Parts: sequence; structure tokens; C-alpha cells
Amino acid sequence: MKRMGKQATEITEQEALQRLAALCAAAEHCTGEMEEKMRRWGLAEEVQARVIERLVAERFVDDERYCRAFVADKMKYNKWGRRKIEQALRLKHIPRETSDAVFDELPGDAFADILRPLLKVKLRTLKAGSDYERRAKLLRFALSRGFTFDDARACMDVDGLSEESGEF
Repeated sequence: MKRMGKQATEITEQEALQRLAALCAAAEHCTGEMEEKMRRWGLAEEVQARVIERLVAERFVDDERYCRAFVADKMKYNKWGRRKIEQALRLKHIPRETSDAVFDELPGDAFADILRPLLKVKLRTLKAGSDYERRAKLLRFALSRGFTFDDARACMDVDGLSEESGEF
């Protein structure tokens, strides 16, 4: 919305629909992002509801499709764990049922396959006086990346931490 002095230009329902449809045609977006944009534009709640309804009906916005793409991207490119991805999805107002369904489709070892190489790389840069300290630092690192405690422990226990070599 452009501001001219103290007076803001009004955006119509049709203009909002066109702008948001163009935005969604260029990249995946969720309903939460669209609602936030319309709130910033100062549209009434009933107008927002109608625009969202149209965007969903015309398949410009699909929270499940968005969730699938978001999860895949964060796992592949950011190397995030489930907890960090879940938190980001909550901030985008994706329903828990939607995200749980997407996570349930993933293979059981999907997060372990991401975490194992991260831990190996991290291990090379760690300075620790004992095996206990090294394991604690690796565990904190895994938790900070959003992996569960169980995933982190499983990766360290399955691969084993060799005290002599300092490798998995």
C-alpha cells in the first residue's frame, strides 16, 4: 500500500485478489502469509475471508502443498530437524494436523540421514577434554538444529563415538 502523506490509498478486494494470485503463481505461499499481507493492507476481515476462499478454491493457495514443499526445503537445504521445522510451520499458522500428516509420510530414518553427516562434520571442529564433553557438545548441536533428543542419541549410539579416533 502506498502512502501519500497521512492518507493511505485503499486497496479493493479485486486488487487484493489479483496481487495475491500473482504472488502465489510465482511461489508457494500459505493462507497465513496471505492473511498477514491483507491485514497490513488494512482489508476488513470479511474481505480477507472472501479473498482467501477464492485463492483456495482456485488452488493458488494450498496449505498441505505448501507444508510439503516447506518441509522438503528445510530438510534438504537448511538441514533442520523436525522440531525446528514444526516451530516454523506454527509461526506460519499451518494447522498441526496438516504438518503431522506430512511428517508421517516421511521415512522413519529421514532425520537421522540428515543428522549423521552433520554430526561427523561438527565432530571434526570440536575441542573437548573428554568423550563425555564431546558427546554433550554434539547433543547440544543436534538439539539446536531442531533434532529430537532421541534422534541425536540414536545417531550417536548407532554410529558409536570412538574415543581414540574421535570419529563416528
